[in-house]
Amino acid sequence: MIEPNLSGSGRVKTLALQKIERPMTSKKTGYLLGVLAGGLIVTGAMAGAAVQLPNAKAGDVQLIRTSTAPIFAPPPGAPLSFADIFEQVSPAVVSINVTSKVDPGSLRRQIPGLPFDIVPRGAPEGDDDNAPSSGKGRPSPRLPTQQSAGSGFFISADGYIVTNNHVVENADQIKVVLKDERELDAVVVGRDEGTDLAVIKVKGSGFSFVNFENSAKPRVGDWVITVGNPFGLGGTATAGIISAYGRDIGETFVDYIQIDAPINRGNSGGPTFDVYGRVIGVNAAIFSPSGGSVGIGFAIPADVADTITKKLIAGGKITRGYIGASIQNFTSEMAEAQGMAGQKGAIVADLVPGGPSQKAGLMAGDLVIAVNGTKVRTSAELTREVAKASPGDVLHVDILRMGKARTLDIRSGVRPSEKELASNDNRKDDSTLGNGGVVGKSAIIGLTLTPLDEAGRRRLGLGAGLKGLVISALEPNSDAAQKGVRPDDILVRAGDREVVTADDFNSVVEAAKKAGRQSVLVGIYRGGRTLFLPLKVSG
Repeated sequence: MIEPNLSGSGRVKTLALQKIERPMTSKKTGYLLGVLAGGLIVTGAMAGAAVQLPNAKAGDVQLIRTSTAPIFAPPPGAPLSFADIFEQVSPAVVSINVTSKVDPGSLRRQIPGLPFDIVPRGAPEGDDDNAPSSGKGRPSPRLPTQQSAGSGFFISADGYIVTNNHVVENADQIKVVLKDERELDAVVVGRDEGTDLAVIKVKGSGFSFVNFENSAKPRVGDWVITVGNPFGLGGTATAGIISAYGRDIGETFVDYIQIDAPINRGNSGGPTFDVYGRVIGVNAAIFSPSGGSVGIGFAIPADVADTITKKLIAGGKITRGYIGASIQNFTSEMAEAQGMAGQKGAIVADLVPGGPSQKAGLMAGDLVIAVNGTKVRTSAELTREVAKASPGDVLHVDILRMGKARTLDIRSGVRPSEKELASNDNRKDDSTLGNGGVVGKSAIIGLTLTPLDEAGRRRLGLGAGLKGLVISALEPNSDAAQKGVRPDDILVRAGDREVVTADDFNSVVEAAKKAGRQSVLVGIYRGGRTLFLPLKVSG
């Protein structure tokens, strides 16, 4: 017999057909399977022939005898139209118009790839008699305003709307435009920079709304529909497929869904629907060398969006765990340089003085491989595992130090805001690093090194606690130069140890060569941060 495999709870069904051989008593040699559409069976192998079957229902599977070999009808493809789905969900989707004041200097900045249309409006007006006085006999310049457009969607009948944080983060005024062209004022309920999600609210009740789908995850290749406000053209629908899951686009707390349904500037914060009209993602970014859609968009998965928005509605703020450590991906080249081929994890670059990690005994150069029993393969996975903790929770962190495994208990703190973290990551401007310095006598793998003495500390503005070697020059064609190392960078680590003399560094390089390794892992300090790089030891 032939058994259809039907999935879907009474809605759109996916039909997988399988051939099952059996002895034939008739002279006819095969069977033809077809899927009924309104009682009419459609078969690709019948050269346009169709058979009307009595009492047949759409979606039924029928067995048709033919005089040909067995032929298999393809599984159903795209719907004939997305109109019914659009009609169902579009009343819940809104356009969001934001007015905000902006620093004139920021008008020159562009953020490539964001589907968010920013149109500066206004300019500093230094001769306005009604403007506030600057105290020097002339009015103070007015800050210009900017108009920005995004999208959003109702998740409740009483006016809660989901959108992107970057749509509303600097808003002075928010206007929401509904499908019926009503325009309503909105206020921000809560924002989360980490996931780029926000919730706003309008007054009223009885709004059409949609739901997040957290369980029935569509497959790569399944159809999706987006609705939003691209370029201010509200109520725009596009369709495509899911291209991939788990895309890392540089955001710490989100593994994005990649879609090819066209989204553009202004689609930010709008929903991505499956073919049942359920929200499977929140549109957040596009890959765009040109500034417009090239067919690659990214959506925040529904499970992440649902969790965050519920927390924002409940308390207006998201708190995450924090251990006070700067980390990097432990790449395959780094692993080879350390004689740990195949090892995954996150390497500790720096520690916040007095922070949770330093208090617990974590050290720069340690390799974190698990948190609370969950393996971590990248720095992003480590950050996410730590972020799950509540302030005060104890995290059991498995590390490798000098090739030996150990476990540290680190009590979680509260993760600072993304802006505070960005400020800490730029504690010292790279422009202070130049090509000056006294050329030393020790040249190893293309690096000319000098001890870090008091004169060097004063010239480079370094604290007394920093130890290492000044890279006073390097060969232009060296691996270090090609990977961005510069004169006046500080070499602080090599292999699994700190280095304070050229002999320290040379011994690590020679040991790597004897072990047959192609690279040595070094720690480079610049601008208040340490970066680990694998540098080739030959060639």
